[in-house]
Amino acid sequence: METDNLFYRVFLRAPQLISELIPQIPPDCQFQMSAPVVKGRKFSLDGLLSPLDDNPDYPLVFLEAQMQRDPNFYGRYFAEIFLYLYDHEITRPWYGLLILPSPTLYLGADQNYQPLLEQKVQRLYLQDLIPQDSLSSNLSLLKLVALDLEETIPFAQQLLQQTPDRDVFLRQLDVVEAILANKFPQLTPQEILKMLHIPTVGLRETRFYQEIAKEARQEGLQEGRQEGLQEGRQEGRQEGQVAVILRLLARKLGTLSPAQIAQIQQLSLPQLENLAETLFDLNQSQDLERWLNRHIV
Repeated sequence: METDNLFYRVFLRAPQLISELIPQIPPDCQFQMSAPVVKGRKFSLDGLLSPLDDNPDYPLVFLEAQMQRDPNFYGRYFAEIFLYLYDHEITRPWYGLLILPSPTLYLGADQNYQPLLEQKVQRLYLQDLIPQDSLSSNLSLLKLVALDLEETIPFAQQLLQQTPDRDVFLRQLDVVEAILANKFPQLTPQEILKMLHIPTVGLRETRFYQEIAKEARQEGLQEGRQEGLQEGRQEGRQEGQVAVILRLLARKLGTLSPAQIAQIQQLSLPQLENLAETLFDLNQSQDLERWLNRHIV
């Protein structure tokens, strides 16, 4: 599992998680993520969270997810931090955040680094999250990373069902999709969404749909590309919608017949939106055929 990018995405999507894990950081402190190269031995920091606010009391956070044994880890980690502080003449405070699978992972002798580890670095062990039932929604995302594969989907469904409103739901869904894509690389985005049983969110609001729509726009199939007259805008929007639906159906069902393509091109905008909403329930070409027969007079 590609953990580095995954964890950084989780933290950027759930910024309050930083203050949950490092209490000294105010909950309203927002960060931007980077991976700067440190001079000297050309160390490269895996993740640096830099405050967006100019408040000098807001700290830098040196974030690293380490899932494999590394006898040189602590020495390298602190060397990277202090070289960066020196190279950039940093005056604001700093903290470290290490995401580790369990306390038994060997990362080298830590005697020389104990004062720093106790006062400046928070170590989060994913193993400790698994038995806990009263986690915040943000910490639950990290628990989802740590769970065994057979427990992952039921917990992801439960996590999404507990979201308080639609906006939070969509943000959570974006992170959950990323976690599941890392844990189940053999699954397509469509299959992941179907496994989650999400009836309350429209297909057009998911990140997957938006990425496909972006591809279509890049190929010149933009919604509303006819400007001026309402009729032109409607035609442009419909053309873009048809292109996206055809692309999604081809990914889900394989090559469509010329007759099916012609029928879809005749659908109205409301019919296209209806088809987009039910697309993940279509498992084979015959399902599409039945849907078209029901909706085309």
